[in-house]
Amino acid sequence: MAGEPSVGELVKQASEQLSDLVKTEMRTAQAEMVQKGKRAGKGGGMLGAAAAVGYVGLIGVWATVAALLDLALDVWAAVLIATALFLVVAGVLALLGRAQLKRAVPAKPERAIDGVRSDVHEIKERVHR
Repeated sequence: MAGEPSVGELVKQASEQLSDLVKTEMRTAQAEMVQKGKRAGKGGGMLGAAAAVGYVGLIGVWATVAALLDLALDVWAAVLIATALFLVVAGVLALLGRAQLKRAVPAKPERAIDGVRSDVHEIKERVHR
């Protein structure tokens, strides 16, 4: 028994290891939340851009109607094509922004939570051995 650590030393080691484990999991959770925050920001920005471009497209629709009523066929056709282009761009931006937002939610550190669950399971198994 002279070479074996005392109960107090074992408790101290376990406490230090648990503290290190918690710190590591907290760093993992923080990194994951930063990543999700960046995705949410990117998605929100794309949706904002889609709204702006969509608004320009709506103005184009009105310009098309005005041109159709006032000018010859060639002018309104050109404005209609430009309007369609703006609306397609708005749709693409909206889809990209929506995809980014879906990747960002739920806003919880899932990998860190899974890591903690795994750690707790491992600790429970070692205690019962």
